[in-house]
Amino acid sequence: MLLHLSDLHFGTERQGCISAIQQFCREHQPEAAVISGDLTQRARYRQFLACRHFLDSLDLPYLVVPGNHDIPLYHVWNRIFSPFARYQLFFGHTETVLETEHFYILGLNSIRRRYHTRGHISLEQIHETDEKLLQAPKHKLKIIAAHQPFYTPPDDPHGVNDCPILGRMALETWSKRGLYALLHGHLHQSAVYDLNQIYHLGAQHPVLDIHAGTAISYRLHAGLPNSFNTIDPAGDVEHYLFDQAQQRFVTSRRQF
Repeated sequence: MLLHLSDLHFGTERQGCISAIQQFCREHQPEAAVISGDLTQRARYRQFLACRHFLDSLDLPYLVVPGNHDIPLYHVWNRIFSPFARYQLFFGHTETVLETEHFYILGLNSIRRRYHTRGHISLEQIHETDEKLLQAPKHKLKIIAAHQPFYTPPDDPHGVNDCPILGRMALETWSKRGLYALLHGHLHQSAVYDLNQIYHLGAQHPVLDIHAGTAISYRLHAGLPNSFNTIDPAGDVEHYLFDQAQQRFVTSRRQF
């Protein structure tokens, strides 16, 4: 099982959700966790430190990518000349690879200092990711983690403007290498879409766009509860919601 968390926004965290995720990991022992950006609320040192302590407390391998909240907003000098300095102090490179028994996971940095929320990827990133997918073990699920989603429904007036530039080109390339899923956050709501059907990529398998809600922050979308996703070795996605009364995450009845 892969644990997919997103939009932790340390600085706005809820201790009950933190404790519940720690308990979930003790009970289910995921192979690894993927955190798809917005680790902090304002990219402050103490927020990154708190996030690092939390992720280390889960006692499992994890991969993180930065979100738009993980670069300075008000410190213009730092935003221009060293946007990822604090992120890298605690988590190293902005693009890493994590391989487990059943999963091959690539981190993709879609954040640019010039933009507040819009996602960007480059031709170089498309090529480098393509090479890594080509080298990945064929029997493992190939997954990419990035902050902004590669698809939002037409009735979402906000999300479509944040989808990464060159995203469609990237999908047409990566789907030929057996990419199974992309993991995202950013919109603070959960969803799963088959991009192979939406964009007619021509792949012989689904290419899922998996959106996660906010796992621990009180910055909730439209009153939705805190949530996270899991992906099992067969590729099935399960959604968990925070139950306030039980102070634990419980399986959602919603089927993806």
